[in-house]
Amino acid sequence: MTSQLFRPLTLRGMTFSNRVWVAPMCQYSATDGVASSWHMQHLGALATGRPGLIITEAAAVSPEGRITQGCLGLWTDEQAEALAPIVEFIHGQGVPIAVQLAHSGRKGSTWSPWTGVGAVDAADGGWQTIAPSPIAFSDWPEPCEMTETDIASVTKAFADAARRAVAVGVDTVELHSAHGYLMHEFLSPLSNQRTDGYGGSLANRMRFPLEVIDAVRAALPDDRPLLMRVSGTDWVEGGWDIEQTVIFAREAQARGVDLVDLSSAGLHHEQNIPFARGYQVPFSARVRKEVGVPTGAVGLIIEPEQAEAILADGEADVVLIGRAMLRQPHWPLLAAHALGEQVEWPPQYEKGRPH
Repeated sequence: MTSQLFRPLTLRGMTFSNRVWVAPMCQYSATDGVASSWHMQHLGALATGRPGLIITEAAAVSPEGRITQGCLGLWTDEQAEALAPIVEFIHGQGVPIAVQLAHSGRKGSTWSPWTGVGAVDAADGGWQTIAPSPIAFSDWPEPCEMTETDIASVTKAFADAARRAVAVGVDTVELHSAHGYLMHEFLSPLSNQRTDGYGGSLANRMRFPLEVIDAVRAALPDDRPLLMRVSGTDWVEGGWDIEQTVIFAREAQARGVDLVDLSSAGLHHEQNIPFARGYQVPFSARVRKEVGVPTGAVGLIIEPEQAEAILADGEADVVLIGRAMLRQPHWPLLAAHALGEQVEWPPQYEKGRPH
């Protein structure tokens, strides 16, 4: 086997059959945080494409941690149990699954993309958001500044959600510390202007995310790898940047994070993103080189040859494919064919294998 994409990867006690992973993609199709039949068909279809790992959409660790009313949740046992048959099907395809655990912070209580724009009023089921500082995102409502009691409560909620996930067969979790959501809000000086031990210096701004890492690492079995998504930059002057990301990634690795998934942006409405194919790959390459932690590259990775080159050039250990997977759930199988690799297809779909 000569393709880098289809080499196995071992992290702690898990071996992934290939390095094409499904990126988390919000579906906004849950009811009170409970997965629906949409999640079964969506994730199930992706599993028949035989990726190395499927990472679910963001699952909120508390009701106010949702982005929208339709977001997946893991703050109750009922929500976890709804994932069990989905996990069983995915495992039946020989594919592992991770749940992305998240808290939306000041970017919560919003409409799903096809139902409205911006924040949801209380009369329509919206809720009061929380954040490190009472600084609104764009023209959305001002969040409540979190107390240290709030911080401890959310930290515990992340750990409890991780335990629920593992109890119903989920293989591991990814922590969402990107895209302007709560942990990212603590990291960036643009959204964190606290004067206590959780604000000010970089060490203080990292404190809450690192405490979440500690709590979740303790909640996971020792043989399960812990993944983390980080925004490599805010794309705004004076905000979070790649230099701080390198320091944070180093601290996260020391506390038990086994792979860092590098995305960017989402924190500030004045962000100026230079969209281009693979525009976030340099963040993955730099963290991988300077920290020595395995990394994932994501963002406008479209063709198999492009993904192969990222790994061959040592810029990442895995590639995470998002929108291209929505267009073609069997992207990994077709990528293997394009790269001359022989991989197992679902027997029901064997007649569709290209020759």
